[in-house]
Amino acid sequence: MERPEHVLFLTGRLALPALTRVLTDLGALPFTWEIRELGLQVAALMTADMVRRRLSTPVAADRIIVPGRCRGDLAALSQALGVPVERGPEELKDLPRFFRRAAQPVDLSTWRVQIFAEITDAPRLTVAQVVARAQALRADGADVIDLGGLPDTPFPQLEDCVQALKAAGHRVSVDSQSSDELLRGGRAGADYLLSLTPQTLWIADEVASVPVLIGAEPGDEAGLWAAIEAMQRRGRPFMADAILDPIPFGLTRSIVRYHRLRERFPEVAILMGTGNLSELTEADTSGIHAVLLGLCAELDVAAILTTQVSGHARRAVREADVARRMMHAAVQLQTLPKGLGDALMTAHDKHPWPDSADEIATIAAQVKDPNFRIQVSAEGLHVYNRDGLRRATDAMALWPQLGLQGDAGHAFYMGAELARAEIAWQLGKRYVQDQPLDWGCAVERPPDDKLAWCAPAPTKGARP
Repeated sequence: MERPEHVLFLTGRLALPALTRVLTDLGALPFTWEIRELGLQVAALMTADMVRRRLSTPVAADRIIVPGRCRGDLAALSQALGVPVERGPEELKDLPRFFRRAAQPVDLSTWRVQIFAEITDAPRLTVAQVVARAQALRADGADVIDLGGLPDTPFPQLEDCVQALKAAGHRVSVDSQSSDELLRGGRAGADYLLSLTPQTLWIADEVASVPVLIGAEPGDEAGLWAAIEAMQRRGRPFMADAILDPIPFGLTRSIVRYHRLRERFPEVAILMGTGNLSELTEADTSGIHAVLLGLCAELDVAAILTTQVSGHARRAVREADVARRMMHAAVQLQTLPKGLGDALMTAHDKHPWPDSADEIATIAAQVKDPNFRIQVSAEGLHVYNRDGLRRATDAMALWPQLGLQGDAGHAFYMGAELARAEIAWQLGKRYVQDQPLDWGCAVERPPDDKLAWCAPAPTKGARP
């Protein structure tokens, strides 16, 4: 019988009891394990160089797992030790989920739905401004740049915009209620035209652009179906849009229209305009896009058209990109869209408080130095050092207990950290001292470079 893999976990003194409990509670595992404390108090301060200096060789293990915040080159460390070394989760309480994900890796690199990102005010922009906007939209995940026309607004630079975008490597669509602008856009080389009605279907015969078909008016299913059948007789590629209506002006009816469209034409490429819901509903758009792209996955929608006009919808393209990947994976794996990624949970976290108040108190009792540690539990904010543990739900209530009246720099640091911790507690987000809160895809965040040393911020000023 083949020997099971043996895994060595490296940690610090304070985390040792908790790590032992977590691994024990995991029960039967496909590997055996042991824990080694490397002679440091805080596991998060571990580095690859420290491991190399303190871990005796040869290592009697098939794999080594270090804390998720361990800095340094683990590839070089693996080579030096002769054993693969990998980072575990940043919080040891996340080990169960870490092993489940490792056993069932999910590929989020593929998707089915294309994203048309509309520049709604294109007629008012210069060609250079349009190209710059397009580059930003593509960086967020857009596949097609949509040039939106404006009623009663001339668009003399339309052809130049189309050609400049094509030269920059973009696919382009022109979106207008003007037949003249659609025709000009198609002749300039636009890949798609939004949108042709039964009355303007003739434009498709004049240009090579792929048309997106709609009814004569919202809800005109008969007209849409007639346009689809006319294009099918022509043998030309096209998309069809049943028009998504806003709340409370027919959202449910419009979803039913999309369902009927798919039932009647199983092979037709469908486009869904999502802006009527994301832009016209004052709610966090990450959840809206999760539901909309879930509907798209079920209906096998080929593309969505989205906008970023309202301030609350400014991340629409990025959110749609995350959502389409997750929902595509859920369909491919035939699983619920759970455990596939956290990027759409912008306001809350699924597991915000890894430690209970009692567990934090146990750790606090072991601290023998003056540096303040901050943790958050379901009960509130916990601040501790060798002088004791303080707890509150209001960061301001902790100020008189910290004794920092004569240490401005440290007081400023603690104020910033406690404000961040209070926000995390109020919303139900994971808080890690000296780290920004994770707002998912709602916020630009540079990648975490694990090869760079990240020294902890000062937590105690000099005292006599």
